[in-house]
Amino acid sequence: MTDEQRKFTVVGLDLSLTGSGIAYRDGSTATVKTKQKDGDGRLAQIEQAVQIAVGGSEGLGPAVDLVVMEDIPQNSHAAKPIAMVHGVVRNLLVKTGIPYALVTPATLKSYATGKGSGDKVPMALAAYKRAGLEFEDDNQCDAAWLRWAGLEWLGNPEFSMPAAQRDALKKAVWPGVAR
Repeated sequence: MTDEQRKFTVVGLDLSLTGSGIAYRDGSTATVKTKQKDGDGRLAQIEQAVQIAVGGSEGLGPAVDLVVMEDIPQNSHAAKPIAMVHGVVRNLLVKTGIPYALVTPATLKSYATGKGSGDKVPMALAAYKRAGLEFEDDNQCDAAWLRWAGLEWLGNPEFSMPAAQRDALKKAVWPGVAR
């Protein structure tokens, strides 16, 4: 099988301490919701969910080729708790040898909608327009767009995007994955 024929597996993660969106390698999505009363145990819950998503448990098949995560927001009150979640998840990915990419929220919005700002509604509309999908919440929608961005970057897009929107992905931090 040539590289051009190879189908890559990508997981998208929109990480948050309260509601992390996961887009699995098969395209399905879920939200990992945690409760404040669980304290730092929430980090373990998120880590376990990500481990399952990337095939870190026995019997789930091969590990994924790439994980694409929304980068830690700058100048946000949410940056500190999101950074804690990123630390746990990145450590898991490093230990399992799975490469990951970081995409800023503005870059993800530019890829999805052609505009790097705005609320969550344009993201949801773009997902419906491009893929015919609706999501339970914006965490799942963002995770799906992160997965689609990774597939696009690896040369296996799920649907056609305008060139200008594809070019937005050049701003992301991509690992050295053979594509």
